[in-house]
Amino acid sequence: MTGIENALAQFASFVWGMPLVVLLLGGGLTLLLFSRGAPYRLLPHAIGLLRGDARHQDQDAPGQLSHFQALSAALAGTIGLGNIAGVAVAVELGGPGAIFWMWMTAVVGVATKFFTGTLAVMYRGRDDQGGLRGGPMWVIHEALSARYRPLAYLFCVAGLIGCLPSLQVNQLVETTQALVLAPRGWDHDLAPLILGLIIMLACWLIVRGGIVRIGAVAARVVPTMCVIYLLAIGGILLVHWSAVVPALLSIFREAFSLQAAGTGGLVAIILLGVRRGLFSNEAGIGTEVMAHGTARTSEPVREGIVAMLGPIIDTLIVCTATALALLVTDVASVSELSGASLTSQAFESVYAGYGVALLYLMVLIFGVTTITTYWFYGAQCAVYLFGARAEIWYRTLYLLSIVFVAMLPLHAALNLIDGMYALMAIPTMTATLLLAPKVLAASRDYVVRMRQV
Repeated sequence: MTGIENALAQFASFVWGMPLVVLLLGGGLTLLLFSRGAPYRLLPHAIGLLRGDARHQDQDAPGQLSHFQALSAALAGTIGLGNIAGVAVAVELGGPGAIFWMWMTAVVGVATKFFTGTLAVMYRGRDDQGGLRGGPMWVIHEALSARYRPLAYLFCVAGLIGCLPSLQVNQLVETTQALVLAPRGWDHDLAPLILGLIIMLACWLIVRGGIVRIGAVAARVVPTMCVIYLLAIGGILLVHWSAVVPALLSIFREAFSLQAAGTGGLVAIILLGVRRGLFSNEAGIGTEVMAHGTARTSEPVREGIVAMLGPIIDTLIVCTATALALLVTDVASVSELSGASLTSQAFESVYAGYGVALLYLMVLIFGVTTITTYWFYGAQCAVYLFGARAEIWYRTLYLLSIVFVAMLPLHAALNLIDGMYALMAIPTMTATLLLAPKVLAASRDYVVRMRQV
């Protein structure tokens, strides 16, 4: 396994160079400036849409999910173990400064999500059986000339691998072993295999209902679990209230530190923070575009306005909460654990006796909702490449892959996803930047019409 781990690490480091960071952060900043901050100015309207403002509902419009369900499905894919395990890895390897660069992906990611979410509905396509589909591949297919078609294929090939539930399953298994099985003496060499089979069965019960069931489950589960998670971390911060401000200051101070021990310097901190941030909110990666492409609306800009809330909720709120819990309890400096197990120590330090159980519940639910959403993403890539019938066999392969990735080490799982995410970002950001003028024109028209309602 060492050879595979090294190969994956080298691949991830190669594709996640500074050029890709410039494309993602620089591209997002370009979109933000190009729109003159329009996404931020439209935030109040976004809240109104989520609340179900009757003036902006069209039950007869094409699509499968409401705005709220589409956002919940997208958040089910982003709010998960990236917020628990991914943030812990960022703090462990890059120190507090990595969190600042995670924030930067969200600040510009708001604009990126606005543009990609709008394009997801503006350029939906039809598969070989006439089904309505959305995603970066369809945007490229419908909006750009044939010479850009290889970008659509690149996105889908990378998506077939990158949307495998490597980190989610890995951390579910590792956390179950560390927090449930080992303390009771139940751990065994076959535990990853058995747990992988159990996770596979649980996910099958959801994914067999397709995106409609995924959206319905996500709309009920994700908001509730987010609130519970934030309240639990609020308790940790109250206990360590005197350490909150120093923790925040350390994030800003070490973000530009040239002496960050063990991180390889400033460039390494930036790359680590950006990788973990984009794994968290997926702005510019293109996966969440496939969820927003299912929205039941005939107004593309309206879905873009909803989509841009993702990085705010996911990274600026949930990831920041996790980071502060880790920093104020200082578990990273006194524990040899990593990932979700490290975050569990922060919970246990305050909620002694039941902190581990509380976080395990979060890991379990967030992990399962993310895994089921990722199945939908991968299936859309398979459908574009091989036709609508591919959705059935991809579901089977995806569920079987859960058993395999359950036995991958944490950093191998992270590097596998990171590498594929990098490849997916290239076509997504290229198409978004090329089509940005069309989105801006549509948004101006939408705002004018909205004021007349």
